[in-house]
Amino acid sequence: MKVWLCENPVGVEALKWAELPTPQPGPDEVLIEIKAASLNFPDILIVQNKYQMKPSLPFVPGSEYAGVIQAIGSEVKHLTVGQSVACLSGTGGFGTHTLAPAKLCVPLPPQFPMVDAAAFIMIYATSYHALVDRAELKVGETVLVLGAAGGVGSAAIQIAKAMGARVIAAASTQAKCDLCKKLGADEVINYSQDNLRDQIKLLTQGKGPDVIYDPVGGDFAEPAFRSIAWRGRYLVVGFAAGPIPSLPLNLALLKGASIVGVFWGDFAKREPKANAEMMATLLEWYGSGKIKPPIDSTVNMENLPQAYSRMGSREVMGKLVLVN
Repeated sequence: MKVWLCENPVGVEALKWAELPTPQPGPDEVLIEIKAASLNFPDILIVQNKYQMKPSLPFVPGSEYAGVIQAIGSEVKHLTVGQSVACLSGTGGFGTHTLAPAKLCVPLPPQFPMVDAAAFIMIYATSYHALVDRAELKVGETVLVLGAAGGVGSAAIQIAKAMGARVIAAASTQAKCDLCKKLGADEVINYSQDNLRDQIKLLTQGKGPDVIYDPVGGDFAEPAFRSIAWRGRYLVVGFAAGPIPSLPLNLALLKGASIVGVFWGDFAKREPKANAEMMATLLEWYGSGKIKPPIDSTVNMENLPQAYSRMGSREVMGKLVLVN
């Protein structure tokens, strides 16, 4: 099998396209022939040794992928050879084959496109857990999505609309704002041109958003939180901008607002039954057309460095997917 091998996590330039023996699965593992793998922000951090999870060296990056099971371990009962699955295991996806824990594999319905499957779990599971479970979003409420043209942001727009909410999408370019509109956003804010607080005030008639979905952090966190509605919920999803912001806690007091952490990965481990029910709902929504990953582009797996370059330049709108 061929893989992108990280022997020294000093950056993308150190990755090597290497030939390795194809392994056999352990008792609770499956061998997957990878058809597609999506590039996510943590995949950049992990090869720079900046991610919270630091795998043993050497490792193959690629957190999320989809493919066909080629072999199963002796204790695996719910999956079969030839079955199509999606998996988010943290590593292993950037290659032609990988071993994956069977418990992390999501069986795909017939005819589920592999490119969509590889771009599905992380963004929709994160956004559903955030908006439905953590924020308890209600019909008619207003959601402000920051970084709305990115992977999780684009999923948040679709899920909020499916829940009957009004969505204000904030992004950094007009092209990204146009994509947000296509995904269902009711209003957009181009925060490279417009004052974020002024536009939020205008679009909510001074009330502020009931829920703020923030995968960005950085300089927009405080002005967004200052704009939140009474009893609002501020969802801390991630820090794509880099800096982790510090929020004055008196703002939470004055607004009766909640700062709510969103850690879908740990939720999936701690509450597997609830997570499985959530994934079943999301697959049903996909089948009915309520949600669909916006695919920025597909790139051949051998051209991974170019994909990393595009992701690092902040040009990606939706999801970028590697294909074999």
